[in-house]
Amino acid sequence: MSPRPYRLGQREAAVEATRTRILAAARDLLAADADIASFTVDTVAHHAGVARMTVYYRFESKRGLLEALSDMLATRGLVGPLREAFGRPDPLEGLDALVSAFCGFWASDRIVIRRLRALAALDRDIGQSIHARDLRRREGLRTMCDRLVKAGRTPEVGENQLDILTTITSFEVFDMLAGTSRGEKEAADLVAHLVRNELGLAAAVRPRRRGPRSSA
Repeated sequence: MSPRPYRLGQREAAVEATRTRILAAARDLLAADADIASFTVDTVAHHAGVARMTVYYRFESKRGLLEALSDMLATRGLVGPLREAFGRPDPLEGLDALVSAFCGFWASDRIVIRRLRALAALDRDIGQSIHARDLRRREGLRTMCDRLVKAGRTPEVGENQLDILTTITSFEVFDMLAGTSRGEKEAADLVAHLVRNELGLAAAVRPRRRGPRSSA
């Protein structure tokens, strides 16, 4: 038997290991307490222990690197819950599950996602990538709303309402609501309440009030 398939398998495993190491380095740098403007391909390459050109060879650009990182985070924390949400036969339960899926994802690696989106404000190419992901979330909301309309649970949902729902379910709103004192569940309940309120639906969960702050 020729050793060629074995060598090819080793090479593919090595390529994948290098790719994984670069993505882990990018995630670690974004999670670190450092100036976001210092996040560069050079710093990622140095942290991963590879040459700068290796990063470009694997990902083509800084945008490509961050898109791959976003895909990795989504695969870990969003794809499964979204599949479950769209599989719900009841459209209202599906909407609640969709909102919960995104809130759970925003909370799963909150600092990294916050800094990814901060980079989008500094770099046009990265901004376009993040905007495209936001539009996919908007289309998911559209699908859920269409199901609710067909079931007679809510009136026709227009483009302006979809814009509002997209804003309500954004990372920025979740991050603001969660702040430093609310837990993921409490912030997610508030987002779900806002979404249902916008569609004129009864609240599934009454948002919990925060207790009085200590004067200490």
